[in-house]
Amino acid sequence: MLLTGAAGLAAATALPATARAADVIEPDIDGTTAWGARPPSGNITILRNRPNKIIIHHTVSTNTSNFSRAQAHSHARWVQALHMDDNGWIDTGYLFVNSRGGWLTEGRHRSLETLLGGTSFVLGAHTSGQNYEGIGIANEGAYHDGALPPQAQWDVLVQLCAFICQQYGIRPTEIYGHKDFGNTLCPGVLHDMLPDLRSEVSQALGR
Repeated sequence: MLLTGAAGLAAATALPATARAADVIEPDIDGTTAWGARPPSGNITILRNRPNKIIIHHTVSTNTSNFSRAQAHSHARWVQALHMDDNGWIDTGYLFVNSRGGWLTEGRHRSLETLLGGTSFVLGAHTSGQNYEGIGIANEGAYHDGALPPQAQWDVLVQLCAFICQQYGIRPTEIYGHKDFGNTLCPGVLHDMLPDLRSEVSQALGR
């Protein structure tokens, strides 16, 4: 299924392709096959426009000290099971998930493919009213009680956001938290850290 609903909105806040930086390193992202995802239970919708924002989440999982790649894969499967079995969604709601060890996994199927293409993105299920416009990134852990993300997780979040901004021409000022669009505590302290995130993404982009 192909939708074009937010093309105008995306254009309103996105930078032209000629304004993109060219030196952001593509992050290492494990696709759905790599972490053993279940197939989606319905059709994945590709939106034939570029997103105009990034929305940061946390998964409210245990703040594990296991920073391994294997833990990142296990966590990705946990998120998918929660979203499919408990929420009744067709797949993981987030487009990308960032583990506490700084390992990135593709969330909803085809999110990585479309990111690398830079002209379309996947319709997720992460932020009510914003799924046609924003890319949802979830961070493993619970950050609503004062806990801080490990440095590796933070550094990779900066790298991923910078790469997404580069691919789609999104301004770093268009990075938000889930609570900006609804009555939720998500993403906890990460919301307080958004000014730093925007600043570090801007630096990564050379702006």
